[in-house]
Amino acid sequence: MEIKAIPIEKPEEINFILGQSHFIKTVEDIHEILVSAVPGIKFGLAFCEASGKCLVRWSGTDEEMIALAQKNAMALGAGHSFIIFLGAGFFPINVLNAIKAVPEVCCIYCATANPTQVLVAQVGSGNAILGVVDGESPKGIEGPEDISWRKDFLRKIGYKG
Repeated sequence: MEIKAIPIEKPEEINFILGQSHFIKTVEDIHEILVSAVPGIKFGLAFCEASGKCLVRWSGTDEEMIALAQKNAMALGAGHSFIIFLGAGFFPINVLNAIKAVPEVCCIYCATANPTQVLVAQVGSGNAILGVVDGESPKGIEGPEDISWRKDFLRKIGYKG
């Protein structure tokens, strides 16, 4: 067994969601969920098929996001994993619960725009996602000024009233 840290390649501002599923139907079901949850959403989705032809299955509404999803899915190569890249201005918070409700979705590893590395174990004929390194480690505990900044920021971007 060999363990690798595979970086997710994407533009800095782009959010993505990485998860595990169990069925080829995932591609169409997640596509339907995304376009129903946020009309006009721009995204690319890729799914690593784990049997049969073992292809990277894909869908989406944005060519650039589709290409990112395909490229990163091939790099990960972990059976039944899926990765969704959201176009600029679209965020996981608006679609995450809908994706979690898709019957064949088993788990979500991360939903982030941070620099991310995926820990992948290569075992025999397949790869397995062991976990993710999402961003950086904490550098301290927030103080009163940091709390004030956090609360102001969330209101400024419209996520709190």
